[in-house]
Amino acid sequence: MLLDEASVTGTANILMAAVLAEGRTTIYNAACEPYLQQLCDMLVLMGAKISGIGSNLLVIDGVTELSGCSHRILPDMIEIGSFIGMAAMTQSEITIKDVGYEKLGIIPEVFSKLGIKMELRGDDLYIPAQDVYEIQNFLDGSILTVSDAPWPGFTPDLISIVLVVATQARGSVLIHQKMFESRLFFTDKLIEMGAQIILCDPHRATVIGLDRKNKLRGIEMTSPDIRAGQALLIAALSAEGKSIIRNIEQIDRGYQYIDKRLQALGAQIKRI
Repeated sequence: MLLDEASVTGTANILMAAVLAEGRTTIYNAACEPYLQQLCDMLVLMGAKISGIGSNLLVIDGVTELSGCSHRILPDMIEIGSFIGMAAMTQSEITIKDVGYEKLGIIPEVFSKLGIKMELRGDDLYIPAQDVYEIQNFLDGSILTVSDAPWPGFTPDLISIVLVVATQARGSVLIHQKMFESRLFFTDKLIEMGAQIILCDPHRATVIGLDRKNKLRGIEMTSPDIRAGQALLIAALSAEGKSIIRNIEQIDRGYQYIDKRLQALGAQIKRI
């Protein structure tokens, strides 16, 4: 089977069917995100025969039955990236526990390019409070571009988080959302909050960092999807005044009990 695109869910569905199918199944252009790698590892523990784990070519030899196993689920790398961004925007000192660092790929590297400092302590990620974080330019001095790509590239689910974090950085960055349509239209709400963003087209936005000279201001807004909703929540946490975010069921889909967890960290947030 050749996948037209490296779909995570598509690869997972074929994989789960193939492990009990008769004969050999070969998946070309398979997704290889850590989610897929851990699914493969679990199926192998259950008795499946899979080769090529972690690559874009999976070969599965069907078996007659699977058995039970013990398996530890990976932490959510999108949540981890969101908390990194949240710490930077709110000038907070945060320790993120049990991050599964070796499975985070280039996520820490991308946030480091925005000037965010972090320190690995065992498998915990420590983010110190920072007054200023400065965006790095490319080696030739040109403006930094952050773009998404299939794994092991930068995950598209953190593009909105990088965008909102860049609004208070020192320097500018071009955000290029290549993989999905209409993911950048939430920037109008950030502009209303005082951010300096130029939406070049549906896939590209230039963010001119405010360097904390002007704080964002609270507004009423609606969450259009999970990732944009979380980005707006981060913006609201760092903004002056009160913000109201509607349609938060979208945020709940990706961030369980987010209001209670943020309250435990000291955020002034309540669900209405």
